[in-house]
Amino acid sequence: MKLEILHLDDHVIVVNKPADLLSVPDRYDPDIPNLTHLLGKKYGDPIIPVHRLDKPTSGVIVYARTKEAHKELNRQFQEREVDKIYHALVEGQPGEEEIEVDEPIANNPGQTGKMMVSNKGKYALSIFKQLEAFGHQFSLLGVQIFTGRTHQVRVHLAYAGFPLMVDPFYGKREEFKLSEIKGRRYNLGRDKEERPLLNRAPLHAKRIAFDHPDTGERVTFEAEYPKDMRAVINQLRKLK
Repeated sequence: MKLEILHLDDHVIVVNKPADLLSVPDRYDPDIPNLTHLLGKKYGDPIIPVHRLDKPTSGVIVYARTKEAHKELNRQFQEREVDKIYHALVEGQPGEEEIEVDEPIANNPGQTGKMMVSNKGKYALSIFKQLEAFGHQFSLLGVQIFTGRTHQVRVHLAYAGFPLMVDPFYGKREEFKLSEIKGRRYNLGRDKEERPLLNRAPLHAKRIAFDHPDTGERVTFEAEYPKDMRAVINQLRKLK
């Protein structure tokens, strides 16, 4: 697998994580491909995770290459000194005003692996704003999170009424097809089965900023959208 390395030095490595790749080893099956092991094979150990992205989420992610770097970066995350910006393709259009969701998140007792807004949960804060609207139904949002709860962006967006356009846990669809945009204008042809444009949650970690653990300099890294998100955005822009 070809990996896009955004930054590499003796202390940290910053990567544009592909979608549908685990950030860290699976707790039950460590042989499932994951970014931590792939980086270790290529650059040597230690490769120490500082934070995680969900398997379907693409974008910028940071790993430490020394124990000292990990300790300092971990401190910055705990003290909320790290700026994290996500881009998300969602159902609905919130408009131009910034929306803040300050709601605690907990495990959903009714479904393993699913989270929910709950007063019994941990503090979570997200702010999002519309970056681009498509037709009357979809939009691209920028989301800043100030905490790092499991599925935080997905849960908070759904709670606010703007779920990801594809999200089997918190949204309306498990996949997104071009025919949904084009309607009657879509002509696939006889005996052909339509393939989805998107079959994973369209959430992308766009930008991260932190103080370099060795130099103390504030550094910022951005990751370009993967191919599937670019294709969907291009098609959505054709909506009137």
